Amino acid sequence: MKETDIDNAIRQHVYWRRQFLNAFADGEYADMPLSEHRGCMLSFQIRRSLKAGQNLLGHEAVLKADQSFHDLANEIIDLSSNGLRDSADLLLPELTEASYRLIQSLDSMRTSISVS
Repeated sequence: MKETDIDNAIRQHVYWRRQFLNAFADGEYADMPLSEHRGCMLSFQIRRSLKAGQNLLGHEAVLKADQSFHDLANEIIDLSSNGLRDSADLLLPELTEASYRLIQSLDSMRTSISVS
């Protein structure tokens, strides 16, 4: 997995997190398309790199953090779609934490790639 792929994955997840924060800004739900994150290809790219024989130390942590981020994002969408916007709003700090964990995992994986 190239360094630019990691940088792009970080940019995409930060962008998606900001979309969620903006949609729920000031307690008002903005009708925004929040499902873009579902097109994330990070897990696919990592698995493809592993199948190609690339050694990606820390890939398990990245896959777990990526899944956690997207699970929370989906839960927020489901809650807000079902009229539970206040409950969805309460999950935004968890989404931010999940985003930070993912970025940290990606940075660790990048470091391991640079060293090997």
